[in-house]
Amino acid sequence: MSVEPWPSPQDQAASEDAHSSHSPPSQDQEQPDKLCLESFWSEVETIRQGCGEADLDPTRRDSRQSEEGEQEEQWLADAGLSTLISEDSEDVDKAVLLSTLTRTQAEAVQRRLDSYTLSRRKKNKQSPRDVRDIFSSPIAQTMLPESQNSKELPQNSMASVAKMPFSAVTPERQRGAPKEEFLITDIAYCEQAVIFMKQAKFSLNNVPHRKEDGTLPRVICPKCRLGVTRIQDLSHADMKKVRQLALIDMTALCDLLELEVKRHKTGRRKIAESTLIGVPLATLLEHDQKLRTNTSIPIFLQTLLSFLEKKGVDSEGILRVPGSQSRIKLLQQNLEANFYSGHFSWDEVSPNDAAALLKKFIRELPDPLLTAEYLNTFSAVRDITELRQKLHMLNLLVLLLPEPNRNTLKALLEFLSKVVNREKKNRMNLWAVATIMAPNLFLHKAVPSRLTEGTEKGQAEKAADVMRLLIRYQDLLWTVPNFLISQVRRLNENSNRRYQFYDRRIKNLLRKIQPDSREKPEKNSEPRRTIRIQVEDLVNSTMEFQLNINSRTSDLLAQFYRQFLRSPENGKGKMRRNGSVGYPDCALYEVGGNIGEHCLDTETHLLDLYNSNPGGEWIIKTKPNGGRGQ
Repeated sequence: MSVEPWPSPQDQAASEDAHSSHSPPSQDQEQPDKLCLESFWSEVETIRQGCGEADLDPTRRDSRQSEEGEQEEQWLADAGLSTLISEDSEDVDKAVLLSTLTRTQAEAVQRRLDSYTLSRRKKNKQSPRDVRDIFSSPIAQTMLPESQNSKELPQNSMASVAKMPFSAVTPERQRGAPKEEFLITDIAYCEQAVIFMKQAKFSLNNVPHRKEDGTLPRVICPKCRLGVTRIQDLSHADMKKVRQLALIDMTALCDLLELEVKRHKTGRRKIAESTLIGVPLATLLEHDQKLRTNTSIPIFLQTLLSFLEKKGVDSEGILRVPGSQSRIKLLQQNLEANFYSGHFSWDEVSPNDAAALLKKFIRELPDPLLTAEYLNTFSAVRDITELRQKLHMLNLLVLLLPEPNRNTLKALLEFLSKVVNREKKNRMNLWAVATIMAPNLFLHKAVPSRLTEGTEKGQAEKAADVMRLLIRYQDLLWTVPNFLISQVRRLNENSNRRYQFYDRRIKNLLRKIQPDSREKPEKNSEPRRTIRIQVEDLVNSTMEFQLNINSRTSDLLAQFYRQFLRSPENGKGKMRRNGSVGYPDCALYEVGGNIGEHCLDTETHLLDLYNSNPGGEWIIKTKPNGGRGQ
């Protein structure tokens, strides 16, 4: 199978380090050194002093766990399955989302329903129906294509994975530490876990055990003919469905890996009387979007990160070297008073003071950046053995974060990646940055944590390892896996068909009176598509494009630029100050059919896309600034 490496900003830096005999320790060194570990516990102590020892006590319950049955009810609501426990909903409503699930995903739903049912019985309330009863109803059966029968999915998944090289599915603990890791996104992560467990049972008796080290491999993703989908490429409506399906798959994966993760709800906490530090992200964004409509992260954080990128990334020990507490306090007061008025000057600010303020901004958010609901799940990733499954879990968790939190986390990780890339000057490798930032991200006074329990060295390494994965593989983690896109398409198709069950006789009669006149393309034909063009005020027209097996989005866009923007007759470029001509940055969107709106990857094979969604419309539009910021 042909594969395509996933670009990693660290790969180039790592190769440069390999050719330098006097470079500092590699960012992919096997274990954190003594200085890293000391820095970790120094950060923990700073956080303890800032919020009080009792606030980090895991026995405290300022954020409460849900009451019996309440957690399952909230889970079903978040997963879009509240109709399963509603007495008023029809079978068709209950079957729409369930019909897209794999067997392992459906089993996870059933476990939550069983737990909810048990709690209802204790309270002498009527129990909801079994998922299997809903699937067996006549209406539900008509919504389930034969290929989607839940009993067939694991076998089909096993057959798909069996085509991969053995090294792509063998757990790394059996092979030592691989230099390359295959990541498959076409199959549900929970189904892959089932397969890996079967493989592991067979292979442990045949492959000698090899000790793994702490180096991170280069992740390789098999080529997908429908291209890569990033979070910002989907409409808000489709991203809502992605989150629902991601929650179900993540829960199923936790069940398989025996991760006991309980969600917490933060109680009402007193909000600091401040304009910048200690203010909820949503509040900051609501204020800032009145100043800059398209901003997706707080303006203060943007400005702070921009300053650190210019003045701090080359500073030795940045993030690790503490700033002056008196200066940091004065800096915060000055910013609170003058930042939005524009009277604040960064000229005299120390990079170490600014870095300390960045960490304070993150850890003093009223709710954790990783959210109270999922903070412990992020932390639990450190207990997963296989790298592949760690990445699966982190990918799903990133998808589950609220939009402001996810955008803020991405901005932070992009900055940390730039710090790591300047390792030769600042002497902060990947382990160093990860051990410094892990406590600031995973410890929060609103959620009880066991991060600081147990053997100190082991806990520090595990927490830093999760932080290390977030930094190193951030581009991969901010994509939507192909299996979720496929499930969203099926969900949309089933939602569109749900109304057909009630007027089938009328539809059949209308079809006889007025047959469907739409042309159906012959199999293996190479159709022509009409593409709508909506590019600002420059172009509002259509163009024809002939599809063939090799046609890609980049080919269609190239024809559009030649035909409409750069042609002598229709040139639509805008003159820049330096005399060059600038053209709008355009993208091809798939709209309607079995998707809401989808910005297509330039490597998408268009004939495959047409066969996947023949009812969709293709539109060329200008890319939004910075994406939607899902």
